[in-house]
Amino acid sequence: MAGMVLPVFSQVKLPEHFFASGDWALMGTRLYQNDDEAPLAKVNIRVPQSGAMVYAFNARYESGAEDGHGGFGVHLFADKIHERASWGSGNSYLLWLNYDENPVSSGIPAGFSAQVYRSTSNSSMKLVESIDLNAYRYLITEENLAQPIPVKIVMNGDTGEVRVYDPTDSTYYYYFYIDAGDVPMKGDWIALRTNGIRLSFGLPQ
Repeated sequence: MAGMVLPVFSQVKLPEHFFASGDWALMGTRLYQNDDEAPLAKVNIRVPQSGAMVYAFNARYESGAEDGHGGFGVHLFADKIHERASWGSGNSYLLWLNYDENPVSSGIPAGFSAQVYRSTSNSSMKLVESIDLNAYRYLITEENLAQPIPVKIVMNGDTGEVRVYDPTDSTYYYYFYIDAGDVPMKGDWIALRTNGIRLSFGLPQ
């Protein structure tokens, strides 16, 4: 199984990348998105992907959810990118963690939730699955948000299986399969995204 650590591949710089939208800056070993009003903040990072891939990084909340809304996620196996703000990211899958007290979409639960989107172009995405995470809402405290949240995802482009590991219990994971018609899937890019919050990203601790 191939291994990838996102988003900081070295202690000094990112690989080939494009800060498409938002206010991004690499400071020390953390990558910051500093605009808490940016709805489509995104950085594209070149990562050749095929077969089984492991993605591991951490995300730390900095500010911006005081208005009752904010989210972040990562596009995986993207075959192409858009160098400006965009809804989708070529052919890819977006795994999204969301907090929204008043969602405009009936398919997204109010409060704490997660979504899987299928992107087919820079302007087109389809909601594949939405998961209510309000049972874990007790974890969203000021003390907990000050700590980096470990993120581990395993995606197999050959079989279509995706595993998203529980940040509170590394032995547990949620899994699903991408559309059978997309397998095998290859891509050259990942994209980190935020919506309405400031976050920083770094290596696993």
